Amino acid sequence: MSSPVDEFLPAPIDDLVVAPLLDVIEKQAEEADRTRRIDPIVIDALKNSDVMRLPASREIGGLEASMLAIGRELEAIAARCPSTAWTQWNHQCVFHLFAGTLGPDHADLLSGLIAAGEWVSFPAGAGSGVYGRIDGDEVSLTGRGSFATGAAYGDWCGVVFAVADEHGKRLEPLDLRFSMVRNDSHGVRIDPTWDGSGLRASATDDIHYDDVRVPLDRCVPWFGANRAESLRVVPVINHRYREDWVGISDLMLGWMAVGVTRRALAEIADESRTRKAIMGTKMVERPTVQVNLGEAMSLIASARAAVTEACHEVDRRIEQRTVPDTADYFRQQAIVSMAVDQLSHAMDLLARVEGGNGLRESGTFARRQRDFRAMPLHINVHRDRVTHQVGRLALGIDLDAF
Repeated sequence: MSSPVDEFLPAPIDDLVVAPLLDVIEKQAEEADRTRRIDPIVIDALKNSDVMRLPASREIGGLEASMLAIGRELEAIAARCPSTAWTQWNHQCVFHLFAGTLGPDHADLLSGLIAAGEWVSFPAGAGSGVYGRIDGDEVSLTGRGSFATGAAYGDWCGVVFAVADEHGKRLEPLDLRFSMVRNDSHGVRIDPTWDGSGLRASATDDIHYDDVRVPLDRCVPWFGANRAESLRVVPVINHRYREDWVGISDLMLGWMAVGVTRRALAEIADESRTRKAIMGTKMVERPTVQVNLGEAMSLIASARAAVTEACHEVDRRIEQRTVPDTADYFRQQAIVSMAVDQLSHAMDLLARVEGGNGLRESGTFARRQRDFRAMPLHINVHRDRVTHQVGRLALGIDLDAF
């Protein structure tokens, strides 16, 4: 029997690629949070499923799923284990980036990766610094990349590096390039540095490179701050790769936030029907419980509608082979940033309903709330970055590099 939350916020799973795996994902969620590692059974199941092929175009063996379809898959996973969703979100988004950056000349490499069900990560967060010394037909990489979400479960990582001379000094003018490195390459070390209060099993760690050798012909120019504009004109494997990965990542993050918040709402609404408040008052009869749950459910519905329409907009551009412009790029980020803001407020309202008992009892809400907090803080959707850029856009002044 469906619940009132299911009827108001339907989230069917029968048509999802990940549907057969959702039960096993959920069963290991609490243990994954405790041990800070996703169950290897779940990792193997994901790698052997079509979930890994969702973002890739058909030219390289993918399913070429719509942004809306990928978002719904991540919504369902996040409702069961946000750490698992976070790693898959990262893979889906950065694979999109890698395919756009490497382009048609490296289609065979990408096809092989898709055929093998291999997992990618992109350690290039704050504090990263990698240098590459060209040695014949190879490049020797040395340095560190941070925020390598899912690298502990993955097979490849993307690396941005600055070309250096034989003494390890960075060349000027700056020559930035991109390549892919197998995680099991000699000289690659994954350092488990993620000690966050939430998303504990996401393995958002550091990767260290110590004279890691990659073929020079696997290295391509890195567009850097000019990435979104460059993707509008460079050769691409498929038109979908004209869309920049930051905007795509925001769409997917919005769906994960919806999944976590909706699940928290459903559980708290169900609990509130039978729980007692102070002096034995039934919680279901308290006006503030009704108001807070009603506002939270309304906020979730509004946020999900906004993210859905943002996905439709991108999917229409891809279908019609329309090249995105700067306004398109920032509009999708702005929509999701504000939607996640709404979801943050919804989570605060749900915490009010949980009250002191919610703090005392080690139920699922505390874990979901901790995991959710990472979502509005991610740099791609962070309201401070997004609204600052959109404000500069409104004023017609130069935008910042990121």
